[in-house]
This record gives sequence, C-alpha cells and structure tokens, in this order.
Amino acid sequence: PEVIKRVEDNGIIFIDEINKIIDRIMGYSDSDEGVLFVKENDTRFSEVETKISMIVKVIQELSIKNVFTQIDKILLDYSLISSDIMARTRAISFDIPTSDVLGDKKNILEYVFHKVIEIDEELDLKNFNGKDIKKIDPDYKPNLYTYEIKVKSGQSCFGYILNDKFIEIKENAYKDMLVRPLSLEQRFFCSGILESNFNILVVDAKAGSGKTLLALSSAIKLIDLKKYSKIIYIRNSIESIDKGEDVGYLPGLAEKFKIYNHPLYDSLDFMIREKYKDKKNMTEEALLEEMDNLKEKYHIDTMWVGEMRGRTITNSVVIVDECQNLGEKSLKLVLSRIDKTCKVIIIGSNAQIDNIYVNKYNNGLSKVLKTAYFKHEEVNLFACKLNKVYRGPITEWAERIFK
Repeated sequence: PEVIKRVEDNGIIFIDEINKIIDRIMGYSDSDEGVLFVKENDTRFSEVETKISMIVKVIQELSIKNVFTQIDKILLDYSLISSDIMARTRAISFDIPTSDVLGDKKNILEYVFHKVIEIDEELDLKNFNGKDIKKIDPDYKPNLYTYEIKVKSGQSCFGYILNDKFIEIKENAYKDMLVRPLSLEQRFFCSGILESNFNILVVDAKAGSGKTLLALSSAIKLIDLKKYSKIIYIRNSIESIDKGEDVGYLPGLAEKFKIYNHPLYDSLDFMIREKYKDKKNMTEEALLEEMDNLKEKYHIDTMWVGEMRGRTITNSVVIVDECQNLGEKSLKLVLSRIDKTCKVIIIGSNAQIDNIYVNKYNNGLSKVLKTAYFKHEEVNLFACKLNKVYRGPITEWAERIFK
C-alpha cells in the first residue's frame, strides 16, 4: 500500500510507496536514525500498517494545513523515506525528518566476507580441516566465506567455508599456475575459483589488485585440469546502457570492442612475459604469436553483452570483468545465458564506475555483493575482497585520495 495516497488539495501531492522501500532495503533492521524498515512477514509490519491507516484517516478528516502536524504526532520518532524530492522538501518544512530511499552515504554497507578468530586452546591445526565451522566459530554467519584461525602457539591456518565446513588451503594448491597469488587475500580468491563446488564467485577488488590476471590464470588451470573446455571474457563497453547497449551503426564489432578487451590482452601479455622472462630478447612478433597460441590452446573468447540475447554458454569459465559498469538488467542477461556446466567469476570495484547510467546502488556488482550475505538453494556462491594494490604506488595513492 501507499503510505499516503494521492492528496490533491491546494495543489499539494504527497506520495510514498512502501512496497518499493521494502524491496530496496532487503530486510535490513532499524537504521541509526530510528527509521523503521520492515518486510511484510515481519511482526512489526502490522504496527506500520496501523500507522498508515491512521495517517490516511487524518488526511480524510482534517484540512490539508493540519495534515503534517498530525502526521508528525503519529510517526513520533519515525522518518519519511521517499524518492520524491518534493515530498521530502514539503516534509522538511514541517520539521519532519526525511531520507532518500537509497539512504545516506554513511549507511552504505561495508562488505565483510573474511574473519580472523583466535582460539586460546593449544590445538593441532590439522584438526580444523573438514570441521563444522559453527563448532569453531559459534558466531559464524553466511557472509563469512574465508577464515584465518590463530591458536595459542602463534601458528595459524587459512581456509574457506564449503557446506558449513572449514576447508584448509594447501600450499601446493597453486602449483603449475602461470601466475600465482602473492597475498592471503589473493590465495582466497584463487582457491574459490579452483574449488569445483563453487559455481559463482564475486570479488570486490581495488584497481591494480590483480583481479583480472588471477581470474584468468586460475581459469587456465581449470582448463588444464579438464574441468572446462573454454574461457569466455565479458566486459561491458563504458558508454553502453541497459537499453540497447548501443555501439553505433557501422560494421566491425570486433574492432570496436577490441579496446574494451585490453585488460584481457594485458593479462595474457604479462603471463607470457613471466613464462619466458629468461628470454630477454623476445621480439614483439614472437610475443603476439605466443598470445595467439595461448588464446587458441585455451579457447579464450570475448563476448559483448548486446549480442548475448538468445545464446547459451556451456562448459566454460565465464569472467565478467568491470561488473560495476553493468546495470542489473545487463548482468541478469549475462547470467541467464549460462548453463549448469559453467563457472562464473564476477569482478569489479564500485570505486571505478565509468558508466554514467549506473551508480554504486543499482549496478550489477552491488546486487551480487548484497546477495552474498545470504545462502541460495540454486547456486554455491563465494565472495571475497582484494584490497592490496600491486600495480604500484601511484595506483595506491589514487585509490586513497579519490575514495
């Protein structure tokens, strides 16, 4: 129902759809400012419905100039939440607290997927592998995908959670990878990709953290292990939008989208240089030839979002790069093309949004990051963050000052 139905008296219109608010809030509890967020199955919903009925009754019985005064008395410490700026402005003039449906910046969710715990007892670290995580950490929540466990002796072990079990990460897990992880958070990321039981991975990663490079290197190892037959790289064009994903009217899609696939080519270039770093005199022609050989051997292909409607992707590792530039509809289009024989790696950073048609609230990356806080029957989800910048001090400095 609408909090207050349309009122047209003396030109005043005051509308707010509570169902839209409930959908956007996704079940979060009371905010710091005392604004009540509820779902229909929440026991508090009847209380809100009662207040809504009282407000509507006030509007029907009182003159419009007294409406806001009476509403203020009814709502007490509640705030008006509305996407209608005129409604919020009118409410503020009557000293009624207001906020946008999207909330204030201070209420932006800080995604947490990792936890460090310390155990006082002197235990053998080998006893943790395969153990029920709730017996190790009684405060375990579904959004905790990785753990660092420290014991009294000062030793520690690392692992991820699979089916509520702690799975220790082995040192030799990254053997034969073209590029190996350098840090613990990168090890978590690669382990999530290499784990067969996870079919969707999402990573919130800073610029220069190695997200594309490690995703590609891990995907190549999966091909070597015969678990998948090809790698599909998807990256949206910056100026594309949910409606139409326009790229112009001239032919030559391959040439148009070549510039958007540079992160893929840069990663392949780095892998080849690492593989042949002893050959200092390797020519550019030889480098390009090796790159073509790598693409052919591992069946590395690129796709554009706008050409995916009606297609079905099978037996592939699908890398969706720069997902913060995809709208929710576009990401839905991509994910709905993928069958049960695939693994999806979703990577991006909300600090690097270039698409003017999306923001940190409504892009595809944020949608998946939010859903990572809950378990899902259809898929086994894995989420992590990459905070360490390896590209260099300039990138790290830029990330900090433009945060």
